[in-house]
Amino acid sequence: MSRFNEANEAIAHEIIARYPRPKSATIPLCHLAQEQDGYLAEDAMAHIAELVGITSAEVMGTATFYEMFKLAPVGRYVINICTNISCQLVGGEELLEHAESTLGITSGSTTADGLFTIEDVECVAACTEAPACQVNYRYQHRVTPEAFDTLIADLRAGRRPEIPDHGTLGATRQHISEDRVANITPPEQQVEPAWYAARNATGGESA
Repeated sequence: MSRFNEANEAIAHEIIARYPRPKSATIPLCHLAQEQDGYLAEDAMAHIAELVGITSAEVMGTATFYEMFKLAPVGRYVINICTNISCQLVGGEELLEHAESTLGITSGSTTADGLFTIEDVECVAACTEAPACQVNYRYQHRVTPEAFDTLIADLRAGRRPEIPDHGTLGATRQHISEDRVANITPPEQQVEPAWYAARNATGGESA
């Protein structure tokens, strides 16, 4: 599946409605497409372009700027192993070599069963917890080779429910009721929302 399914197309329209201009929803819609399929497919980018009124090339231009968007299928679990200076000094490169050996693949590759992709990445901003890695962008701190092996075994056995499939950013999707959406006109047409004006008039939160 590449274009949004019926349920996700409805979510896409809800997301678009939050923005003054539809194209401002491009990045959130790319995340939605990646959550659906595990990566950002060409048909998904074409669908996003149709929904927000831009070209597929503009969607791709946006998506290729950000490392988190994958334009080809990846594993169910994408493992980012940091080998930048703090992690490097305490075993980051050795951890990457161990991961490659354990899974039988090299950095940038995916296991034959489609479960794991390994990536050698720059700093993941967990320098005090080095060596660090991420699984679908969920942090794993002070990872020893033994801890890595346990992590892999747990993922294979489904014992890490807090780590969702690749593409899922959060466990809870945000929903904003129509009466709480503010400033959804172009900037030059924006006025103070009625609920905000009412709050200010009473000096606090309105009921």
